[in-house]
Amino acid sequence: MASSTIPKTMKGILVEKTGGPEVLQYKTDLPVPTPREGEILVKNEFVGINFIDTYFRTGLYSAPKPEILGREASGTILSLGPGNTQNLSVGDEVVWIGASSYAEYSACPAASAVKIPASITPSDACAALLQGLTALTLVREAHKVEKGDWVLVHAAAGGMGLWLCQILRDIGARTIGTASTAEKRALAQENGAMEVLDSHGRWKEEVLELTGGEGVAAVFDGVGKSTFDESLECVRRKGSMVSFGSASGAVPPFTIARLSAKNIKLARPSLTNYIATRDELEHYSNELFHMMTVDKMNVQIHEVYPLQDVARAHMDLEGRKTTGKLLMRP
Repeated sequence: MASSTIPKTMKGILVEKTGGPEVLQYKTDLPVPTPREGEILVKNEFVGINFIDTYFRTGLYSAPKPEILGREASGTILSLGPGNTQNLSVGDEVVWIGASSYAEYSACPAASAVKIPASITPSDACAALLQGLTALTLVREAHKVEKGDWVLVHAAAGGMGLWLCQILRDIGARTIGTASTAEKRALAQENGAMEVLDSHGRWKEEVLELTGGEGVAAVFDGVGKSTFDESLECVRRKGSMVSFGSASGAVPPFTIARLSAKNIKLARPSLTNYIATRDELEHYSNELFHMMTVDKMNVQIHEVYPLQDVARAHMDLEGRKTTGKLLMRP
């Protein structure tokens, strides 16, 4: 089933080689994809920008080139490919996780798309899905956080950090955040962090002081190389070090025997492995949407950029100039 108004070409962001923001090419003549078995064609209304996009752009994560970047978007289904399309229909408003979202149109697996509830806007759905699901699965599965636990969250005013702060507050954890400016520290506290420390200061010593020398039950670290070693020192006996990002660079090779000093658990999780089945995706998406509509969790959108301003968006993100989520409009 297809719409008769689907054009042949579209605007999008193409990367033909790895490098800095200058390799992001704004194109106006890319072919509109045709959905294959189990896929849907979506006209994207909002496109999410995530730090992982910069990893594929720079080559930290490998992917065949040329490629259209991007891992999530929200929009309207224009056509369905053959096979199982998860009871989705042409005209449905959906938010999806997949590949090649930096474009006007994307063909994505129907199994990775969910309908947007009427009470949630397409912009909020796009801003929430990937980061909100990541935060939920981190605190439920990478390390199951309990009420009263001390938890350390790096980059607490970023998109991921703000979701973690809010969800941890909902659980009843005692969250310590780090952030680079007074404005960011205030924002993290407004969203649930109990204490927010200067990421350029003596945060390791301050974490240990706040926890009476015991350390935290879990560290959620999306920064990577520059924070890993000191974060590990902040973990209490039988606690968890959860490294889920590499904003400052990849963590160097690690001697596993270091964990035995306090019986620490080390995790390097990926969202895709927590929502690999349709049941898992629907379970966590429903929980996230409930938090947004019933618990009134804040969706912090930093800016909505025009698609052609993608290089500026990447520079803002990598330059730590942002708080909350970055979106684009194709």
